[in-house]
Amino acid sequence: MKFGVSTFITDQGIAPDALGRAVEERGFDSLLIAEHTHIPVERRSPYPGGGDLPEMYYRTLDPFVALSAAASVTERLLLGTGIALVAQRDPIITAKEVASLDLVSGGRAIFGIGVGWNREEMENHGTDPSTRGRLVNERLRAIRELWTAEKAEFHGEFVDFDPVYAWPKPVRRPHPPIWIGGGEGAFPRIAEIGDAWLANRTPPEDLGPQIERMRQVAGRDVPVTLYAAPDDPAAIEAYERVGVERLLLYLPTRPENETLAQLDRLAAVAGLG
Repeated sequence: MKFGVSTFITDQGIAPDALGRAVEERGFDSLLIAEHTHIPVERRSPYPGGGDLPEMYYRTLDPFVALSAAASVTERLLLGTGIALVAQRDPIITAKEVASLDLVSGGRAIFGIGVGWNREEMENHGTDPSTRGRLVNERLRAIRELWTAEKAEFHGEFVDFDPVYAWPKPVRRPHPPIWIGGGEGAFPRIAEIGDAWLANRTPPEDLGPQIERMRQVAGRDVPVTLYAAPDDPAAIEAYERVGVERLLLYLPTRPENETLAQLDRLAAVAGLG
């Protein structure tokens, strides 16, 4: 099994370059970071984790700026979004950002995406929450076209542009892997566009049957990465048994010294080093 780290990078925690270096030095293969452009003061959308929304959600750095800083001090570490909120992103700009990260990192970008839960945040970006699934699907198709075609063109319900030149193209061919986040509602999206399922933290006894259903919908053996995995050896073994390829162990957002100590503990649990 492979092990990575999932976390929020904020202005109050460890810096992204120090974090990237530390994650790679301890033998993890990947670093995925969360995204929120802002949090509306008046919010009706309940936090999926229950209770008050943690402060880290309010303070996330731009993921592509942060990951580029981590790329500059690492050589092997996969660098990804976990997740990028495509419903809130311009597809032409996003295609350029991901391709630029892939270029400056030497082909190490991972495009982890999701639809999102914060309806008020989406609405501030001009997105209708009721159509966000269809919107995300179209934007992903358009992004893939921008990455792979010399003269990219797209005409859809939400995304519409005549032929354009768009560089840089990604280093990875045909394009950086697209990891689709979400639950069973994301399975058709995985079937059409996804290179992997970025599953939410789910008990292994429930995740196993979900993986089987996902692969039936996709019609192929789609790899599974689990986001915010628990740092429990028994759970790690159970996830491996049900077919999870990679666990992203959750790293709380803390100052550098506390973060390094926590990374040491997570690496020991994963048997790295």
